[in-house]
Amino acid sequence: MSIKHTVSLRLSDKDNKIIRNFAEIKGLSISEFLRESALNEIHRELDIYTYEEAYEKHIKKPKLISGLELRQKLGLV
Repeated sequence: MSIKHTVSLRLSDKDNKIIRNFAEIKGLSISEFLRESALNEIHRELDIYTYEEAYEKHIKKPKLISGLELRQKLGLV
C-alpha cells in the first residue's frame, strides 16, 4: 500500500475558477486534474531533455542508417 500525501495550493479566485471548470469539463476531480497536469508537464520536460541529450550525442558522433536498416533493426522487415 502506498502512502498518500496532501499538497496545498493557493490560487486567485480567477485561477481557481478556471482550474475547477476545466477539471469538470474533463470529468476529473481537481486532485486528478492537477496531478495529471503536473505529471504530464514533467514527462514533457523529460522528453525534451532526452531529445536534447540524444541530439548532442548525435552531433558529437553522427551515425546515420537507412530506412531499410532501421526497419530491419525494429524487426519490421
